[in-house]
Amino acid sequence: MSDHPTAGLSAEELAAETSTALPDKEVVSILDLNADIDLAIDAAAPIDLAVAANANVAAPIDAAVGANILSVDSSAQALSDQGVLIDQGLDSDATANATQDSGIDQGNDVVDGGSAAPATDGSAPTGSATEGATEPTTEPTTDPTTDPTGSVTSGGLLDGDLLDVNVNVDADADVAAPINGAVAANANVAAPIDAAVAANVGSVGSDAVAVSQQDAIINQDITGSAEATSDQTSDITQ
Repeated sequence: MSDHPTAGLSAEELAAETSTALPDKEVVSILDLNADIDLAIDAAAPIDLAVAANANVAAPIDAAVGANILSVDSSAQALSDQGVLIDQGLDSDATANATQDSGIDQGNDVVDGGSAAPATDGSAPTGSATEGATEPTTEPTTDPTTDPTGSVTSGGLLDGDLLDVNVNVDADADVAAPINGAVAANANVAAPIDAAVAANVGSVGSDAVAVSQQDAIINQDITGSAEATSDQTSDITQ
């Protein structure tokens, strides 16, 4: 360790030191987002739907399953015998009527109350401080980036925001979507299912027998009409 004490700054050296004030918080901000959104939306979607259906559904299901897993000298037998007699008679009318009468008025397109626009001819109200005032006829002779001594001042390149986003949205939207639909159907559905499954897995000297026999007699008769009528009257003012 040195035996000589550290010399401090002299009064002249201390007076020569300068400091710089930190910029304001608004100046050092890296993100400036200003969103001004004024929306006026009129949406109308009257929906009218009529559905009429006549349906006969028959689904007889017969299943048999037999299995031998990791068994020796075993038998697996599955027998499925199904006899189905289906007689479907449909004598009717399916009628769907949809009548829609829509009166929609979306004529109010005023986003806000509004205000009188300021005068753009440059005139000032009578008696104001600007009346009779004249603008200076000379421009400054000094560069704003230099001080009176001629030295360059700091700042300018790093001042402001790195990202400045200013969004102004003023939208007035009128949306009208009247929907009218009519559906009519007559249907006969028959799905007889017969299944037999037999399995031997990892077994020796085993028998797996699956027998599936199905007798299905299906008579389907449809007598009638399916009518769908859609009548729409829309009076839309936008």
